[in-house]
Amino acid sequence: MTSPPPQTLRDLAESERIRLLVEGVTDYAIYILDPDGYVSSWNLGAQRFKGYLPQQIIGQHFSVFYTDEDRASGLPARALTIARETGRFESEGWRVRRDGTRFWTSVVIDAIRNDQGVLIGYGKITRDITDRKAAQDALRKSEDQFRRLVQGVTDYAIYMLSPEGVVTNWNQGAERIKGYSSTEAIGMHFSCFYAEADRNDGVPGRSLALAAREGRYEQEGWRVRRNGTRFWAHVVVDAIREEGELVGFAKVTRDVTERKLAAEALERANTALFQAQKMEAIGQLTGGIAHDFNNLLSVVSNSLEVLATRLHEHADVRILDAMRRAVDRGATLTQQLLSFARQQPLKVDTHDLNAVIQGFESVLQRAGSSSVRFDLDLAPQLRPVRVDAARFEAALLNLVVNSRDAMPEGGELIVSTADVDLAEHAVGRLPAGPYVKVSVRDTGAGMPPEVAARAFEPFFTTKPVGKGTGLGLSQVYGFCAVGRRDRPGNPARPGHHRHRLSARHCHGHRGR
Repeated sequence: MTSPPPQTLRDLAESERIRLLVEGVTDYAIYILDPDGYVSSWNLGAQRFKGYLPQQIIGQHFSVFYTDEDRASGLPARALTIARETGRFESEGWRVRRDGTRFWTSVVIDAIRNDQGVLIGYGKITRDITDRKAAQDALRKSEDQFRRLVQGVTDYAIYMLSPEGVVTNWNQGAERIKGYSSTEAIGMHFSCFYAEADRNDGVPGRSLALAAREGRYEQEGWRVRRNGTRFWAHVVVDAIREEGELVGFAKVTRDVTERKLAAEALERANTALFQAQKMEAIGQLTGGIAHDFNNLLSVVSNSLEVLATRLHEHADVRILDAMRRAVDRGATLTQQLLSFARQQPLKVDTHDLNAVIQGFESVLQRAGSSSVRFDLDLAPQLRPVRVDAARFEAALLNLVVNSRDAMPEGGELIVSTADVDLAEHAVGRLPAGPYVKVSVRDTGAGMPPEVAARAFEPFFTTKPVGKGTGLGLSQVYGFCAVGRRDRPGNPARPGHHRHRLSARHCHGHRGR
């Protein structure tokens, strides 16, 4: 008997090693199908995955591993057809074990042909990837839930940007806050949400650059809606990286306009309260000093009267007259201080302020200068008001004098009246109701904020020494404050409306 040639022996040995390797693999089901799809070999991995022993499955059609739905749709036959025509079929899907349980598989079917190209069967490799699919399904479910969560948020604009700043997705909050639909926003550059001044200043680009460098960027500022209106936004931009490479940005924007307005209103209220408390304290101090000073003046005045009856020489009389004039000036100063301190009672009567102003017009004009054009702009049929006419005239004169001093090079000065109906707290703490507004406007240079904040303090002036006492606007403040304090809280009766003296001229000059 002739022994096989050495090459044939080597081929047989190699084939045996391959058979043993395939049969010993347990992580993959590796088996052979004949050209009609019947199982002709079976390895340990196939036995472990599918639950069949070799004698139980060899000779059966491989479609037994498919679900009823896949068999009904003809999937097993299509798989063999594709493998036969293209050389390979690959897919993932549910398969059925011998005990009827299902598992998710990755399947590869390769057509096997002999040296003449004739199909002699198929090599089929199946891997159980149920755990991987479960993990993928869980991840997909988590991503879907997160996506629905983000999409459903309406209080925050949450969206993604490409590394260049182009919008790549858009949630309902972004649509509500910014006014753009997702189809409008996606593909736009996010800089369109910034005010023009910020765009010109390069703010959008800097925000992305900082986020890319630091990982996070946070800021508050004005943003622009689709309709052009502005809102105050709190913005957070986070850089998103995969394996260290920047792939985009996550941007969260919240409309905090109401919070900003509330904070500003609180700051204004605190400032107003501080100013009122300061002026009240100054008024109390001023009132006490004025009373004491007035008492001293009374002693001096009475003493002068006694001396006047005893002195007869002309020189002595002149001295007494000078002393009396000094006392009178001191008394006038005392009245100004008491006026600021709101300790002078008002002599209120019903007046037509137009008539009061017109009767006082000549004095107001004389208080001006030739380089200042003086005009009246009086509303017809003005409501009557209850006011101390003399004190009103003094306050109005102080305003006119201050306006004149604010225009050393000349200008225009206008005294106007108007009926107004104020809402609650529309002007300071004034209650709602009908009012008459008196305004003094000028074309002066105005006051810086630090001067305007102290304009009503007694003895505060920016005028040169000898040009002003610093009590003019203090008198106006005292007169208006007394009017507010003595005014009843209920709406005025018809024909007895409240008055309001506007100090708008304070914005028109540098000092007092």
